Amino acid sequence: MGWTLTLQQLTAQKQQLEARKRTEESKRKRTDDTRRKILVGAAILAKVERGEWPQARLLDMLNSTLTRPDDRALFDLPHPERAAGPSTLRPDGTAPPSDSNT
Repeated sequence: MGWTLTLQQLTAQKQQLEARKRTEESKRKRTDDTRRKILVGAAILAKVERGEWPQARLLDMLNSTLTRPDDRALFDLPHPERAAGPSTLRPDGTAPPSDSNT
């Protein structure tokens, strides 16, 4: 019986070790994902600050992407239910000329 108990204990330890490895891998992936997001955001903000990327384009992208009120508040965006419809900005972030015929 002693041998069987030891085999069961080893099997349980192996399962615990594998579960720990999966947990650590998931945590590492989340950490890497967060770091990527921070670096992408920093790169875009640096381009906006240097005038290489239009701030209007950034705000338009954030307006169409962010849904949580506390996230939107960080960028002074209106609440989603009060936000305007799809953007009319050009791909370069500039507004098209107004149509005076309407």
